[in-house]
Amino acid sequence: MDGGGTRKLSLSHWGAFTATVEGGRLVAAEPWRHDDPAGPVPGGADPAMIAAWPELVHSPTRVDRPYAREGWLAARRAGRKPDGTGRGHEPMLPLDWDEALDLVAGALDETYRTHGPEAVFGGSYGWSSAGRFHHARTQVRRFLATAGGFVDQIGNYSWGAAQTLLPHVLGDFSAVSSAATAWETVVSEGDLVVAFGGLNPKNWRVTSGGAGYHHLPDWTRRARAAGVEFVVVSPFAGDAPDWLEARRIAPRPNSDTAIMLALARAMVRRGRADRDFLARYCDGVADFLAYLAGETDGQEKTLAWAAEIADVPVTDLERLADRIAASPRVMLTTSWSLQRAEHGEQPFWATVALAAILGHVGLPGGGFTFGYGSMNAIGEGARRGYIPAMEVPANPIAGRAIPVARVIDMLERPGATIDFNGRRITYPEIRLVYWAGGNPFHHVQDLNRAAAAWSRPETIIVHEPWWTPTARRADVVLPATTTAERSDIGGNSRDPFAFFMDRLIEPVGEARDDFAIFADLAGRLGCREAFTEGRDTEGWLRHLWSRVEARAAQDGLNAPDFETFRADGYWAVPRPAAPELLLGAFRADPSAKPLKTPSGRIQLSSPLIARMGYDDCPGHPAWLPPREWLGAPDRAADMLHLVSHQPPGRLHGQLYQTAAGRAHDVAGREPVRISPADAAERGIADGAPVRLWNGRGEMLAGAVVDAGVRPGVLVMATGAWWDPDPEHPGRDRAGNPNALTRDVGTSRLTQACAALSALVQIAPM
Repeated sequence: MDGGGTRKLSLSHWGAFTATVEGGRLVAAEPWRHDDPAGPVPGGADPAMIAAWPELVHSPTRVDRPYAREGWLAARRAGRKPDGTGRGHEPMLPLDWDEALDLVAGALDETYRTHGPEAVFGGSYGWSSAGRFHHARTQVRRFLATAGGFVDQIGNYSWGAAQTLLPHVLGDFSAVSSAATAWETVVSEGDLVVAFGGLNPKNWRVTSGGAGYHHLPDWTRRARAAGVEFVVVSPFAGDAPDWLEARRIAPRPNSDTAIMLALARAMVRRGRADRDFLARYCDGVADFLAYLAGETDGQEKTLAWAAEIADVPVTDLERLADRIAASPRVMLTTSWSLQRAEHGEQPFWATVALAAILGHVGLPGGGFTFGYGSMNAIGEGARRGYIPAMEVPANPIAGRAIPVARVIDMLERPGATIDFNGRRITYPEIRLVYWAGGNPFHHVQDLNRAAAAWSRPETIIVHEPWWTPTARRADVVLPATTTAERSDIGGNSRDPFAFFMDRLIEPVGEARDDFAIFADLAGRLGCREAFTEGRDTEGWLRHLWSRVEARAAQDGLNAPDFETFRADGYWAVPRPAAPELLLGAFRADPSAKPLKTPSGRIQLSSPLIARMGYDDCPGHPAWLPPREWLGAPDRAADMLHLVSHQPPGRLHGQLYQTAAGRAHDVAGREPVRISPADAAERGIADGAPVRLWNGRGEMLAGAVVDAGVRPGVLVMATGAWWDPDPEHPGRDRAGNPNALTRDVGTSRLTQACAALSALVQIAPM
């Protein structure tokens, strides 16, 4: 790197990059090339997304200084209780930092004194920073925990249903959060990969915490060259790259569980079930097999039964069953997206059950792995534990957390009680929302309902670099720095690099980092020492890296000291001696390495879940039809199933304000893909503006007629910045599919996001 500082290394969720700074401005960014600075982009990093950094940092949408909503500010200055009905409509007035911090501290102090910590909600969600110190969710939770306590969030939108389910099945949720069988074993030992939900290369461009290498395009090409066969189960042909030469089965959305159960039953009937594996490594086998045979509900789970539910030719399923039965090593992978639907637990539990019946769990190239198609770095096989993280002090009211996807329900129905994972949760009445990191008006469902619920709290405070839909609906907006304007340590435990992220430029406008903002607020509230622990940013970075050095010494590795790490910009963490095998240690010795389940084994049935008595999540994997899907008996004939997915040119809503983030727009709006048959039936031309609607709202989009989309299905990316039309109440002009998705929980067990169970109508504008 240039010692003069004009070219510096940094990190983003879409990859490490080399930045060029001139005259105090970020003027260029390109993917970092570790192996050969003059060589090709490593493995599929998206140059356009990384090149958008200068436009992102210097965007006219930046929040330049603190602001407060006119009506809220007038009420606070007059000593009156604020009213939230003007959010999103009233002008935002500029403030100086001292007054802004005094107002925020005053609102917090008054809320704590009058209503207690149960009235304060700590909101943060999204991939706010690749850096681990300036991780917004950690910072806001640290601050509120030391300030007096807060209502927290449990889980996430990416794999929230799995996070609650898998501890009952596998003892913990590491199989979705961190552990994965290494791709190199699929290349060397694999025979067949069946991908439920697909293997879409656009998802491999991003990694939470960033990555030095985008390995999945290379690994999948190598697997195919080695003779590994791929079958992709998805209603969208774009969910698999051409180089896989994958055979595709295109079912109705939300029907994957039925297919998995039928395949499991077919393996049993054909004598292909590994009875020795089931006996030694699994519990609850008899109950599950009885369900497959139809002994408990009168319906055998045959391939013909599943074909009718999924609306696919039974010959497609028979051919897949034949191929699975004949394969010496089968890897099942299920995308995270499949559990973001009503009964989203079931495809993940059914994946584990089918893999257990085949008996390849814990073997090289076989078994199951969640998320191969969902994010870069899954299956890379990097050494764990070398990306530092800050602790969050104990929350004084830790028991008052809610499932992350139920935030709008909480705001809307204070005092209501819901089931969650065997217990009851009563929603508190939230008076103050403190949100730092993320844009809830991107990721929550039923946005029109969300906007109404958002008006209920007395105060909403937001840290944000840009005027997102959430910032525009706040009472106080404090301008936050971007990654380019602060130093940090970043990386992902699945990627073989740790990065020192040197500050590239001075803060834009009056922006401050979250830590600095919270430290000043903590000083006003009398808890600065508890929040900072006596360290400034430099002190925290050194402290965090010292933990990495200690961990390395414990493992017999030589990590660079802090000064060397800072100067070099990265550390290539040595790879583990052997490739990772999900549940490999358990398979090798289940007595010495039992799972943390009641039996110590894989739970194909869970007596604990069964005792909860939830009619929407029984004690074993089961087919449960969602209320809103193409197989619903009361579905109007012209309604289509809306599948929302990760956009190809941005990360959720990040980069939306840049040319790269809008590069795929059609008719000036978010594109929606529709099959030729459905388009012809409705008179929709390719490239034409269209209107989508249901009982929850309406949105505008641009049509893309795509033969790869299954009839009856629409495919649309998330992340457009919600833009309600004041002349047409309920209409979103930008094309955010969450204007139409349902705000319901996946089940009473997990209460996670169910966005992928939604029906809509579509017509030309």
